[in-house]
Amino acid sequence: MDRVRPTLEFLIINSRWILAPFLFGLIIGLVALLYKFVIRLIDYVTLTSTSEVSEIIVGILKIIDLTLVANLVLIVICSSYENFLGRIDTSQHPHWPQGLFNITFSGLKQKLLGSIVSIAAVFVLEWFMDIDKHSDNTKLIWVVGILMAFSVAMLILSLADRISNSEEGNRH
Repeated sequence: MDRVRPTLEFLIINSRWILAPFLFGLIIGLVALLYKFVIRLIDYVTLTSTSEVSEIIVGILKIIDLTLVANLVLIVICSSYENFLGRIDTSQHPHWPQGLFNITFSGLKQKLLGSIVSIAAVFVLEWFMDIDKHSDNTKLIWVVGILMAFSVAMLILSLADRISNSEEGNRH
């Protein structure tokens, strides 16, 4: 049993590298988002002079939506790398953004949920700005309901993390 254990531990610990292709896939997804962003930006700029104000606002919201999704993907890439593959010594890279590294699991959950709520809020606002085209009340109720569900989930998660952190502080 003593010989099996180190081999098993070696396999388990090194299996984390299977995550690397997933992160590479997310980087490719980020490039695809950039492509979509550039296309949408070009469409936005070329249509701005002939568009109504509400259409301009919806165009900006669509650009913001893509930006928030890109931020979310980048947070997942960086925190997944650091949490599962290898630590990053930020003292050797003082010019790197602090918000991308040293993210605890609790912080990651909050950033992810915060980004999802922001993306959903932008979508609801986008939908509201085009309310003339979207006359389906049932769909509007679902869109707002989903935003509220994400918001409540984020609030509950924040409260749970705060309670957990205060209990940990009391133990020490």
